[in-house]
Amino acid sequence: MSTAANDHFETYFAEKLWEMIPAIYRHEDGLGDNPGVLRALVEVLAEQAALLRRSQDRLWEDQFIELCSDWAIPYIADLLGTRLVSVHNPRGRRVDVAKTIYYRRRKGTLRVLEELIRDIAGWDGKVVENFRRLARSRHGLDPQPEALAGRWSQNLPGGWAGLRQPGTAELAGGPFDEYFHAPDVRRHRGQSGCYNIPKLAFHLYRLRPFEIREATPFYAASTDTFTFDPSGRRSPLFLPGKRPENLEDWHSAFEWELPAPLRCRLLAQAEYRLNEAIVQLLADQHGLLPETAEALRRLSGQLFRTEARLRATLQSSPHTTAVMDPAIYKDLLRYSLIVQCAKKVLLPQRPDDVAPLMADLGGPAGHVTAENIAVGRLDGGVASAGAGQQLMIDPEQGLFRFMESMPGRPLSVTYHYGFSGPLGAGPFDRRAVEDCEPEQHIGNGGIIHAGGILKEGVTQIDDSKTYQAGEDILDIENLTLQAANQQRPYLIIDQDWSFVAANKPDVELALDGLWIGTKTSDDLILDGEFECVVLRHCTLDPGGSRRIDGQDIPALPLTIKGRIEKLVIDACITGPIRTQGEGHVEQLIIRDSILQSLDENQPALAIAGKEVQLDRTTLFGGLEVHGLKANEALATGIATVADTQNGCFRFGAAPAGSRLPRPYESFLFKTDARHWFTSRRFGDSGYAQLSETAPVELRRGAENGSEIGSFSSLNNPIKLDSLRAKVDEYMPFGLIPIFIFET
Repeated sequence: MSTAANDHFETYFAEKLWEMIPAIYRHEDGLGDNPGVLRALVEVLAEQAALLRRSQDRLWEDQFIELCSDWAIPYIADLLGTRLVSVHNPRGRRVDVAKTIYYRRRKGTLRVLEELIRDIAGWDGKVVENFRRLARSRHGLDPQPEALAGRWSQNLPGGWAGLRQPGTAELAGGPFDEYFHAPDVRRHRGQSGCYNIPKLAFHLYRLRPFEIREATPFYAASTDTFTFDPSGRRSPLFLPGKRPENLEDWHSAFEWELPAPLRCRLLAQAEYRLNEAIVQLLADQHGLLPETAEALRRLSGQLFRTEARLRATLQSSPHTTAVMDPAIYKDLLRYSLIVQCAKKVLLPQRPDDVAPLMADLGGPAGHVTAENIAVGRLDGGVASAGAGQQLMIDPEQGLFRFMESMPGRPLSVTYHYGFSGPLGAGPFDRRAVEDCEPEQHIGNGGIIHAGGILKEGVTQIDDSKTYQAGEDILDIENLTLQAANQQRPYLIIDQDWSFVAANKPDVELALDGLWIGTKTSDDLILDGEFECVVLRHCTLDPGGSRRIDGQDIPALPLTIKGRIEKLVIDACITGPIRTQGEGHVEQLIIRDSILQSLDENQPALAIAGKEVQLDRTTLFGGLEVHGLKANEALATGIATVADTQNGCFRFGAAPAGSRLPRPYESFLFKTDARHWFTSRRFGDSGYAQLSETAPVELRRGAENGSEIGSFSSLNNPIKLDSLRAKVDEYMPFGLIPIFIFET
């Protein structure tokens, strides 16, 4: 149990022990050559008494794995005889002990193996028995194949691949592959050695979905197209990855239940089935003639895998002409859409529905519903949709376009994007911002004027709309500008935006949860004398992309022109950070952050100051500082440190030829590091994520065996090791597990 508990036991026992001491000794303690020695001894004893009291209070809770302290987990595990996973995976080891008996009773089943992925590693995934995907001759004991063996193709079990359906080819090699393969007895490595009788494939999804609610989309008048991303980037939409919480409802994951980039094929997946209740509902609402209702009843129970197939069937019957009336046909599509298809899960079915992906027109119009949405590519050409459909979405690029007329009301969008972890601005759970009570609130988008931000106090932006930053903010005394919890507002500037300290001592500034971008090559400037400046969960757009209107998105550097005693950058994504003129930072602390410079000749970090501390930070570019203390930091450019006699560079990575203080257990590489990352473009789901081509010195080079860089604290390599250990324990005998990273 942590001694930082807010129970004030230390103070209570210190005062109680102090009162037990005779007054003469208490008096003499304040008059001696070293006053306060006795009091200090009493406080040490009080701390131990507080620890003992907390242990006594938790004696009952420590008997239950759900409530016990961390130190008690190994003791409970001994009672069960389970093998604990790494101490660096505390959630995994607690869940493992809690569900040991559950796992043992179901050992060897796909259910347990899939649950291990989420329980032990905290990821999503799907387990596939690859012997089922081996091509072979059919025999008499095989069941008869369905008319359509696969969702997208007409592949027969063990037969030849049907290449006429592009959706099937898109699924090849993944967990939902419908092709059949020749046996490959080699050891698994990359794409080799996947398909064999004993191979059990674990398809792992490490990226996490984050929901943006009611954001302002970017509109490009030249193409009459919107982007879900407020900066105008082509950023793919992401599946929310929601699985049933109730264990009794378990089933092997469907494609739309796993967090991955959303494809056009999947969002367009709509399957329909009529039944008696739907026919009766249509008859009551629209007054269908008896013969029309009877014709629909003949279709009850039949599955239509596409809307085109359903429409063709309805149009071929002379008794169902009335059903093709737009109002009746839209209701038929809405009611007959089956539950187990992506369009039903991801898009709103009624104007007042809340869905993972929706466009809100505001007012009584509500959300654009599924039957009014078409799916397709919007690459600048002419998009075509069915009759009566209002909206076309391109999820692979994060675009949408209204097919008829633009809405005359304010427009907002809700969607998911994917990322490795809670870095930069995002809808993360930042409960610390709820502890302070903001005196000023900003909402509904528009221009943020300097007069609307308190110079001394907390100003909060309450939503995820887009804002235009106005004038410079002057005479700062103790300013906090923050986004509300689980919100991500986007601030755009078209000129340098300065935060200037008042001519007073102990000036403080805090920016929390903001995404700030620029239309032109502008800077975010800190000027004047600050005691402390904190940037927490902020994104200063590093640029590197192009908007859909053809304009480049420039980087937003953080420029220090004043003097700062302490600058803290925590869980941020930024462009270059630099001092200019008389700018000086006495102490710079950067934790769990990403810094990027698009110009190879410009370092990502160039600071005039005494000390720089980097913890779990990735720099796309070099650094030029005076003194450096770095732990698990990764720099892709040359690092130059003036004072190499002091400081350290521990468990980090930098190019050979860098000037570093005391490298310890660090990796100095000579090759180009570009292919070591899934992506180096901000806006991509795999931005700054180490790829499988990265050397093992990077993927497992941290002090605790995790990766080096900004995502070190996620402990992904440690979680993978924990998963391997538990899979070996609960997997069927004689099988060989292979682990495939899908994201």
